[in-house]
Amino acid sequence: MTLRHALTALLMSTSALAAQDATTGMQTLMIPDTQGTRHLEGFLWYPAETALTEAAHGNAVWEPILVAPDATARPGPFPLVVLSHGMFGNARNQAWLADRLVAQGYAVAAIDHPGTSTFNRDPDHQRQLWNRPRDISRVIDHLADDPRIDASRIYMAGHSLGGFTAVALAGGRYDPDGFDAFCADRPDDLVCGIFDRWHVARSPEDRAAIAQDLSDNRIRAFAVFDLGGTQSFSTESLGAIESPMLVYGAPVDLEGLNLDVESRALVAALPPSLTTYHEPETLAHFDFLGVCTENGLAILKEEEPDDVFVCEEGREARRAEHARIASEVAAFFAAY
Repeated sequence: MTLRHALTALLMSTSALAAQDATTGMQTLMIPDTQGTRHLEGFLWYPAETALTEAAHGNAVWEPILVAPDATARPGPFPLVVLSHGMFGNARNQAWLADRLVAQGYAVAAIDHPGTSTFNRDPDHQRQLWNRPRDISRVIDHLADDPRIDASRIYMAGHSLGGFTAVALAGGRYDPDGFDAFCADRPDDLVCGIFDRWHVARSPEDRAAIAQDLSDNRIRAFAVFDLGGTQSFSTESLGAIESPMLVYGAPVDLEGLNLDVESRALVAALPPSLTTYHEPETLAHFDFLGVCTENGLAILKEEEPDDVFVCEEGREARRAEHARIASEVAAFFAAY
């Protein structure tokens, strides 16, 4: 660790001590698209002065977190972490991580990605995957002048398709021809099938749009949670990434992702000096979602039997995974 990193870590640890007793403040984010229809909605969580709290982001299946809506922020500014959810997920999916990072002195933002969120599966937005990284850049634009935010310390974390989004923001370049060749040899690959159904990179215009440089150099470091889509990036572009990357692979196979062509392949292609890899043997893909309620698994078995896997081992074991992951992510970002 360089002297600059050590000093940053010291400053962050001091900020964390100051925030330990802070309430998690919450503000709704609304970011209109002045050029089209890709409006963004989500949340900003931040260290707030002690205030009355209420349960948020929970339901009969998912445990909530406690927040104080629109509460007065503690003295800042705070480093910002922007989160990107997975396929057909939403801004609430990593509220557990936001809550824990706020306790460490971070502000955290997340939005629903149009086309690939729980609430918006519009086919045109869906196929335009190049707009996912742009969504995150728009969030940063929106918050850059917010007095609660330290615009010099911005980080990003993404789960699953959000991990794909993170890699694009770090400088990974989608390789249409290379991905086509990969999928021709592996027609049963999960990501190949999904991108094919979404008509990704079919037209010449779409191929040019998705292959462009989508990086955002305002983001200092990234955390990638069991991504899908490594095989769509050019190996050369992955090797040229200059941002620190914390990568998690989930070996408990509940989603069909092949670690050898996903997280392990990503780590093999990234610069070793900037890359940290964790592959806990009990970690599953959906452990990056929230903690399930006591009755969550039973409810899914009764009402959504095809989705029961999201709550398997989804209580105390997952809570322990969350504590470890949040601690590792906070420490990793603090070093940069």
